[in-house]
Amino acid sequence: MSPAAHSQHPDNKEVQARITKLQQQLLRQELDFYLCHEPANIFYLSNFANFVHERPFLLLIPSAGQPIFIAPKLELEHVKSRVVIDLEYAEYLEFPATIGNNWYDRLADHVQEHHRIGVESQCPLSVYRALAGTAIQSDMVEELRAIKSEFEIQRIQYCCDLLTLGHQTLLDMAYPGQLPLLIHKEVSSQLMQKLLLENPAANLINSKFNAVTQVGAMSGDPHNFREVFASLNEGGPNVTIVQGLANGYGAELERTFFIDRIPEAAQKPFEAMLEARRLAYDLLKPGQCMADIDHQVNQRLRALGYGDNLLHRTGHSFGVTDHEGPFLAEGYEKEIKANMVFSIEPGIYIPGVGGFRFSDTVLITKDGFRKMTSAPESLEQLIVKG
Repeated sequence: MSPAAHSQHPDNKEVQARITKLQQQLLRQELDFYLCHEPANIFYLSNFANFVHERPFLLLIPSAGQPIFIAPKLELEHVKSRVVIDLEYAEYLEFPATIGNNWYDRLADHVQEHHRIGVESQCPLSVYRALAGTAIQSDMVEELRAIKSEFEIQRIQYCCDLLTLGHQTLLDMAYPGQLPLLIHKEVSSQLMQKLLLENPAANLINSKFNAVTQVGAMSGDPHNFREVFASLNEGGPNVTIVQGLANGYGAELERTFFIDRIPEAAQKPFEAMLEARRLAYDLLKPGQCMADIDHQVNQRLRALGYGDNLLHRTGHSFGVTDHEGPFLAEGYEKEIKANMVFSIEPGIYIPGVGGFRFSDTVLITKDGFRKMTSAPESLEQLIVKG
């Protein structure tokens, strides 16, 4: 049974539970503080979202007591309007500022030479160098984010429901001569409007939707969107990418489809992609190694003759972003656990022919998985009438 989907902000209890887990980790690792600069981690631990720019936002979490938010005076009321936990605020005047009024002066008020500080891998060098004490690389917040709470599952499900709606709209609008640019405009507007009508308090900084269609042979280069005025034509393959963030939680839904007919050169790779996808689902359950799943899927595709047409891993996770770890990837030797969320998207990319990829957002359950997105699955359903 699907969880109740919603787009509401977390309450104090939800976010405080994350802070408590982090502080327990700090104590176990004998760290005095954890320093967050990464906006996604700050959002996860406070419900405040910000753009990355020259004025730093820093969330300093002590091993006990209230977190400290170091923020520019310009943004202080904005911060207070969004956060859902009790914080100590340490404002700085501006960037740059006079001696004693900079962000690093406020950081120095709290972090001393004798302290041990956990620091994210993505921490900018300027922030790292400003730290007194001993800085220790640690991504414990990302590790906490990997296991979703019931609240987070409901939030991701809400985004998935929007994407399912948007993907159907995309397919309904597909015909020869149609501009994918116009499809994107229609679908992204549809989903944003629905989100805001259902939750006028949604944070626009953390809300976005994309509905991309890569046309024909161009779909063989999966992240190249240079031909913005390319139109759909009879045949294919055409690869859809419907993804986004709904008030701070992300997901994706993708398919390969055809118009009126499937070209002969597309038949075998399409079926091979589906076979690899079925294998990934057969392997997907708690206790499995993430690297092993990707390895077995890739081995199957190599055995089918597509070893030179593989460009990416089997999947990645979602949460407070629409693309994050953990990863179903060779070399990523971590265990799958219940309440993780992944994309399942083995792909084949053939120059001059195109790309072949499905992607669904999938929840790991205690004994298997459940798809959170829904779209046509069979070739018959994905040959749309022009």
